Amino acid sequence: MTLAPETTDLKVQLALDGEWFTVCDLSTLLPGRGVAALLPDGRQAAIFRDRSGELFAIDNRDPFTGAAVLSRGLTGTHQGRPFVASPLLKQRFDLASGQCLDDETVQVAVYKVRTA
Repeated sequence: MTLAPETTDLKVQLALDGEWFTVCDLSTLLPGRGVAALLPDGRQAAIFRDRSGELFAIDNRDPFTGAAVLSRGLTGTHQGRPFVASPLLKQRFDLASGQCLDDETVQVAVYKVRTA
């Protein structure tokens, strides 16, 4: 099966310090997969598009290992909430809140995301 490319010119933007920063084209985001974006301050964000088209953005750094790998994690749902599992130690992070589902004392940053 071949998927038709999107015909929109929509950009994905993150809210940073009260302003919107463009990180990629919407067509770059495949449902169920993540991409990493370098932010102006040197941090990285992991951006995801779920199968319903909703967008999420969290810090790309895995707090358990320090590696910038969350954008390469496996996505899924737990009790109706979307999550990404770190590709290294498999801890799951709620994409809406950043909360670690396997250790309630750990959380990653969440970014507001929109298309423009």
